[in-house]
Amino acid sequence: MKKFKILYACFLFPLFSQGQQEKYSQDVTSIDAIIHAIYDVISGPADQPRDWERFRFLFAEDAKLIPTKKQDNGQVTYRYWSPGDYVKMFTANRTAFFERELNRVTEEYGNIVHVFSTYETKTDPGGPVTNRGINSFQLLKDDDRYYIMTIFWSAESDGFELPGKYLQKN
Repeated sequence: MKKFKILYACFLFPLFSQGQQEKYSQDVTSIDAIIHAIYDVISGPADQPRDWERFRFLFAEDAKLIPTKKQDNGQVTYRYWSPGDYVKMFTANRTAFFERELNRVTEEYGNIVHVFSTYETKTDPGGPVTNRGINSFQLLKDDDRYYIMTIFWSAESDGFELPGKYLQKN
């Protein structure tokens, strides 16, 4: 099995993904670019298909998306999605969804980056805000690109008021 993974990673994957690398290469060249790309690709009207190929390109192979939820009894729960799981969930729901970044706090060390990205969501770009929260991105900086390793988020609607320091532009 290990030999197959090495063969895939070294020979087959680069051939298969060459089109993606060229098409979406600007999305992964900087922290700003990858954060902008993720918000851009998930946002749109209910009847607008998302570019799931672009979405998948932003992530490392074994990346996780981890939403949290506060239950009625006060217990906080979470679940794991792969990027593929997220696509299935999102596609099945087919709702209008517009998410934009309000503020960002970034920390970098070596090849790791942590981004606390305050967001707001709407069901109509000109409509009222339906939710806010924080997306915690963990990024890996490789030689020539960034990868999303995890997106771990918590919504204000779960009773966690956003602190002012995450709403102010730095």
